Amino acid sequence: MALGAYIAFFIVDGVLPRVGIEGAGLGPFTFGFPVLIALPLTALAVALGAIALDALIYRRLRDRAASTAILMMASLGVAIAIRGLVQLIWSGETQHYPRESRQVYHLPMDVRIPPDGLFVAVLAVVLVSAVYVLLTYTKIGKAMRATSDNPTLALVSGINTRQVVRWTWGIGGALAAVAGVLLAVVQAQLLPIMGWKFLIPLFAAVILGGIGSPYGALIGALVVGVSMELSTQWINPSYKPAVAFAIMIGVLLARPRGIFGDAA
Repeated sequence: MALGAYIAFFIVDGVLPRVGIEGAGLGPFTFGFPVLIALPLTALAVALGAIALDALIYRRLRDRAASTAILMMASLGVAIAIRGLVQLIWSGETQHYPRESRQVYHLPMDVRIPPDGLFVAVLAVVLVSAVYVLLTYTKIGKAMRATSDNPTLALVSGINTRQVVRWTWGIGGALAAVAGVLLAVVQAQLLPIMGWKFLIPLFAAVILGGIGSPYGALIGALVVGVSMELSTQWINPSYKPAVAFAIMIGVLLARPRGIFGDAA
């Protein structure tokens, strides 16, 4: 997420102005056309980087039959290395996309929604729907679910599991990049740790939904995300991660494999 946000920042702040594309405050939004142009370019760049990362590190570990613990430790190391790379290139200082201030929409019950939040919500629904269609109705999506359920059976059934893994890394990288850009737009700032602090609630959401179930991950994310935000009405926002884990523990006590664990 952080890498995607910073690559988009490089495109918006460094590349596009050189070809005469600048601006902020598109319609009611704080951002302009440069961010919309940078979104697909960033998604493609991070998708290719994710595929390369798998080829260089994770595929080699899988070929050596590395345990889950080893893969998790490697993931932690890679995450730290990427964060260090971001800090090395862009420094650890707070960065900002070119933006203009905008008023928020006032809804009943004193609910306030900025236009940027509505844009993020609509785009999130579109992307989630696209992933659902991909996994449910396309050949590669069905191959992904089969490989996730039983890689050996999928392989002997004629599925090119290596190609499926490449597609999965590419799609996952692209979605993470878009999420990073949208997070930077909503927060109005870029920090090297902006994706790091989401690891705990993301972990809770995946466990809650059931490991291996993409639909479970979606439901888990909605439950955790909405609950964390609603909890700020009664507790300090700094305790939101504790809310995520409390929900996860409560559900796992009733369903140890998660909400959709049996379907995985």
